[in-house]
Amino acid sequence: MAANPGATFVSVEEYLERQRTSDSKCEYFNGEIFPMFATTPHHALIVNNVGGELRTRLKSAPCRVYTSDLMVRVTATGLYTYPDVTVICGDPQYTEGRPDGITNPSLIVEVLAPSTEDYDRGKKFEHYRTLPTLIDYLTIAQDKPHIECFTRQAENRWLLIEFAELTQKIELTSIQCVLPLSEIYDKAVFPSPAI
Repeated sequence: MAANPGATFVSVEEYLERQRTSDSKCEYFNGEIFPMFATTPHHALIVNNVGGELRTRLKSAPCRVYTSDLMVRVTATGLYTYPDVTVICGDPQYTEGRPDGITNPSLIVEVLAPSTEDYDRGKKFEHYRTLPTLIDYLTIAQDKPHIECFTRQAENRWLLIEFAELTQKIELTSIQCVLPLSEIYDKAVFPSPAI
């Protein structure tokens, strides 16, 4: 998300009203609206793999799995965004009682794209870390098997564990579940490495 120097200030209310009637999703931060661009088939495949696998594994748990149609509001910073996959354990909590942006995700997953990779790993994760209910944050590469799992520890420290082999499994503390990389990347085709 890059700042737009000529952007007109938009209120939160106006942004939410636009999102309710729009066919496209946009992020909102600090009075600016940022369009979210269409994804590639590869990106969509990985998002569906993750969402489908989590739904299957959490069927009997008190958790709900959502894909990118669910808006998340980061109350502390004012960011409104649409993560690729969100898991909420317990009842969804909303901003000021309105169903515009849940505020209590346990797990957030972002599938990285070349245009958003730095933002997803940097500033966006900085926003996400202020969510008191967030325990696990996954960033998933789409050009090779590579996943970063950030898990909240005591005193708001974050532990990073990287995964790069399809035989590995990610233990997600937030939802008491194991997620195999082979399922995340099922049917994914990676470019040949440059020689």
